[in-house]
Amino acid sequence: MGHRADRPLPIDRIDGLPVVEAVEAWCGLATFLVLDDLIAAGDRLIGLPIPIATLGEIDRAIQERSGMRGVVRLREARAEMRPNAYSSRETWARLVLVRAGLPEPEANGRILLRSGRWTKGDLVFRPWMVLLEYEGEQHLTDPAQWATDLTRYNDLTEAGWLVIRVSKRMRPHELVARTRRALRFRGLA
Repeated sequence: MGHRADRPLPIDRIDGLPVVEAVEAWCGLATFLVLDDLIAAGDRLIGLPIPIATLGEIDRAIQERSGMRGVVRLREARAEMRPNAYSSRETWARLVLVRAGLPEPEANGRILLRSGRWTKGDLVFRPWMVLLEYEGEQHLTDPAQWATDLTRYNDLTEAGWLVIRVSKRMRPHELVARTRRALRFRGLA
């Protein structure tokens, strides 16, 4: 799909090839993507493993588009963007949970284990020690990853964390119901 700009676009170079700057590309997607996909793309800009842009850069880009087509959707997406997401599936799960009225989880929060070692959790409900872990298929097909995951889950359980494992096949209503039950079990009113 081609795209025409009504003004000169800021260009970066990657391996010598000219590319539109990341924030500019994200803004250009506002008229093509549904809101949740735009949020996930925005989360990637400010996410892990290395942020590509700052919230300040994103806010300036939105401000510069005041009155232009797509700016309302950019503002809506910006309001729901959060730093530290590692994947679009994490963003999707967070949005489903928050829109269902559950507390907002911390994305990729650091957790101290009893061994003194640190780990990260995909979506962390720290006050209740509930953790959602999104499992991609590589977790099943890579024996080394699977072994690491098992040790990590055992360490988290030993430290008192309740871990909910999520896959792309889990339906939104099941994700919400499981998370709500776990949070209530841990004291959420």
